[in-house]
Amino acid sequence: MMARVRSVERVQQAYATIEGAGVRLHRAFGYEDVPLFDPFLMFDDFRAGTQPEDYLAGFPWHPHRGIETVTYMLEGKIEHGDSMGNAGSVNAGDIQWMTAGSGIIHQEMPKPVNGLMGGFQLWVNLPRSNKMMDPRYQEIKQHQVPVVTPQPGVEVTVICGTVGGVKGPVEHIVADPEYLDITLLPDTGFLHKVRAGYTAAAYVIGGKGYFGDGSESFSKNRDMILFGGGDSIKVRSSPEGVRFLFFSGKPIRESVAWGGPVVMNTPEELAEAFREYRDGTFIKKKGTTG
Repeated sequence: MMARVRSVERVQQAYATIEGAGVRLHRAFGYEDVPLFDPFLMFDDFRAGTQPEDYLAGFPWHPHRGIETVTYMLEGKIEHGDSMGNAGSVNAGDIQWMTAGSGIIHQEMPKPVNGLMGGFQLWVNLPRSNKMMDPRYQEIKQHQVPVVTPQPGVEVTVICGTVGGVKGPVEHIVADPEYLDITLLPDTGFLHKVRAGYTAAAYVIGGKGYFGDGSESFSKNRDMILFGGGDSIKVRSSPEGVRFLFFSGKPIRESVAWGGPVVMNTPEELAEAFREYRDGTFIKKKGTTG
């Protein structure tokens, strides 16, 4: 049976914005796009230029509940700490998959290394049944992340999911996601299977490529591509090659009540979370680092 290639449903360019205490970044999708990317809520590209003032103010202490945040660094590092005593650094090539669950208060401070800093953060929603789960981290170092070559001209960094029989190190995530960093050499085609019914998206971080059936969408740096239904995605690189992040996951299809760093199902649950934050009762359980 021939693969049913997913068409391109939507392409949108990441836009410049300011977050945290003054970090300049590009947002590929967010609050206004719910529920298009369900179970994914937001995707931020904080690849910076050479101006440290664009990012050094960072993301001082703030709460999260009801979501997971996924940080993937390309250059520099992010130093983090939280209200439960966890602390560390997400360095170039590292991944931090933080499940906020019932609640965590933390800070994330970008720092340059050799004058460079840059990476991405993806927010993943949690279903009602897992909103109040124990918070936890999965912190993965670069050397723990497999890089595979499923065919000539294709290189895949497997953060989460399986490619060519090789499984990524991030496991036991509610959304059953894939998260891949894929590079195609010039004029190379690539077909990747995706579970039926799962949301699938790609974000171009270098070069240019054709996404979909090969003629639908010619996309470039900072383009976010949302695929339609089907059982595979198809990409063909331009003569300069293409590099993109690909992620897929099982939609939740529940109501979303979103207030800044907290995402619940109802306005009442949202109000309760911020009331607990003000009252000092926000933290429920001790999280662990995986």
